Amino acid sequence: MNRRTIIQNLTFGVGGLLALPSWANAWNPTTFPRAISLNIAEENLLAEIVDTIIPKTDTNGAKEIGVQKFVQRMIADCFDKPDQENFKAGLEKTDELATKKFSKKFVSCSQSERLQILKDIPNSEDAKLKSYFGIVKRLTIQGYMNSEYVMTNITKFEFAPARFHGCVEVKS
Repeated sequence: MNRRTIIQNLTFGVGGLLALPSWANAWNPTTFPRAISLNIAEENLLAEIVDTIIPKTDTNGAKEIGVQKFVQRMIADCFDKPDQENFKAGLEKTDELATKKFSKKFVSCSQSERLQILKDIPNSEDAKLKSYFGIVKRLTIQGYMNSEYVMTNITKFEFAPARFHGCVEVKS
């Protein structure tokens, strides 16, 4: 072995270990740039769309759980730039459809009017709008079903699959 190589590697290792805590402490949600930036009106619109897809009943709805944040994060992290732009355009188009049909913004519409607007989207000829709504619907369901609230309160998820009952009589 070469002593210089060993000393050099040890120096880099120790330097990295000394720098790691200050580097890792600088990480927080505000330091990461968001790939997709929605303004407050668009965030509220997304929250209402998500709430229309899975509304509050005797259980919490998607809006109460915060599924809109999950959808936004998934769009930002897992989709490429054209899909992100299509997502923003789809939000605008949803608001336009509400204004065209009911003369008011989607957020101001009643639950039945919102549902009617969302039911009309898959029947439109606009392929990008259909794609946008398919993605939002899929991510809404995925985010809702994988949330802690649903897993613990509705599906009664158990971390360890199957139980062991050692003192059970076996009948032959």
